[in-house]
Amino acid sequence: MRKLIQFKERIDQNGIDAQTVTEIIDAHRSDHNRMLKLYQRYKADLDGPAIFSRTAMKYEDFETVGNIRRLDDKVNNRLNNAFDVDIVDTKIGYLFGHPISYDVDETNHKLKEEIDDFLLRNNMEDSDSECGKMAAICGYAARLAYIDTDGFERVKNIDPWEAVLIGDEMHEPDYSLRYFYRDNDLYAEFYDESRIHFFKRGKEGQLHKYDEKPHMFDHNPLFGIPNNKELKGDAEKVLALIDAYDRTLSDASNEIEQYRLAYLVLRGMGADEETLANLNKSGVFELFGENDDVRYLTKDINDQMIENHLNRLEENILRFAKSVNFTDESFGTQLSGVAMRFKIMALENKCITMERKFTAALRYQFKVLFSAWAKRKGFSKEDYLKVFFSFKRNLPANLLDEAQTTAQLKGHVSEKTRLGLLSFVDDVDFELNEMQKDAMLYGAQLEPLKDPLNEEELPKEEGGAVAEPRESEKPCPQCGGTGKITSNITGDRIQCTKCKGTGVVAR
Repeated sequence: MRKLIQFKERIDQNGIDAQTVTEIIDAHRSDHNRMLKLYQRYKADLDGPAIFSRTAMKYEDFETVGNIRRLDDKVNNRLNNAFDVDIVDTKIGYLFGHPISYDVDETNHKLKEEIDDFLLRNNMEDSDSECGKMAAICGYAARLAYIDTDGFERVKNIDPWEAVLIGDEMHEPDYSLRYFYRDNDLYAEFYDESRIHFFKRGKEGQLHKYDEKPHMFDHNPLFGIPNNKELKGDAEKVLALIDAYDRTLSDASNEIEQYRLAYLVLRGMGADEETLANLNKSGVFELFGENDDVRYLTKDINDQMIENHLNRLEENILRFAKSVNFTDESFGTQLSGVAMRFKIMALENKCITMERKFTAALRYQFKVLFSAWAKRKGFSKEDYLKVFFSFKRNLPANLLDEAQTTAQLKGHVSEKTRLGLLSFVDDVDFELNEMQKDAMLYGAQLEPLKDPLNEEELPKEEGGAVAEPRESEKPCPQCGGTGKITSNITGDRIQCTKCKGTGVVAR
């Protein structure tokens, strides 16, 4: 990707043309093939893992000149152990198992409603997870902001091998190119801060520009989400180790299966065609000599060495990929929170790097979106700085430990911080509002009661109950005489001095 920066100055000076687009695609070819190969490995396509293309080993026969027929070249197991898939899926489940939380100031109701509508319309929970998965596989992901046919601002993920991002920062590129094949024709879309340029290469073999239009944003809408600064996938550093594991296990499987193809050794006796024919019928050997013997010629397999080798390969794969084997027996025990964090520290460190890269890309995404919302909906272009993102790790919750910890923190930290430590509380602000409602309905913080005549709040005792009823006078609803009214929490008790009538009228 670094070699593509040379095109920035050229486009700044001369603009974009078909020749430049062709050269960019050619320069990106190696990265395109690398990322596509990584994705094919992840899918376990037939042309993905290296073990699938292995053929049986051939041996030259110099001495027997073909008189001995080989049997052990008939078995060629090709077992794929998808460690690369497990490395990626473990990270994505840990980092995106709980959806990214998009937060804005609650006092800005219009902004919050707009963000909520955008998240729902674009299915951002799934989109963010898939975007993170492609970044973990290929080294970076790509996303495009656009205006749909109904006039709504949308985003969609682009296959990273189809996206070329030119600029100092991948998450905020100066120029972007998307190219793809349809029916053997090559199509390319070039994005700058205001327009889209469309190119096509048909049967004539030359790329040519056929259209151009504005994309309705003030910034480049095609941007990248890097997995790390080096733009490397999570499993790239251990692919050789994974291939070695595949070969070792496949060869061990070959040896086991070749037992049934072993040579038959007849010691102290011979076997003519008639003897072999009778053997096929009866399956019985007659041994007359003291030293006669019948056995199969097989290889001695050092299974302990193979097992140790496989264990060391697996350990190194997970270690250098900074992943975790959650099938480890220790995870089935009651690990404390601190012990659990130590076991997953390498995974956590890797996820922190991606979280920061993802946050920077999301911030640029809303910078692009707000450039359109400022024109259509009256927002400020700088309102994108009011959107915040939070990631929550997906781990089994120890509710007892969390409850004890948060109980001890009560009164020492803010309620918002304290509730944020609980894994089962997804929205802290919502939980605080619910707690306040519960306190008013069931606790000491009852809503203030008011005198029905003068609208003054009635006095309360400790605990929220009304201290004493207050008396006042008003016309009796039955006779119109002077009625004395006593107000309390159940209603108005009326006792008329003229008709002597009494009753309780609910307020």
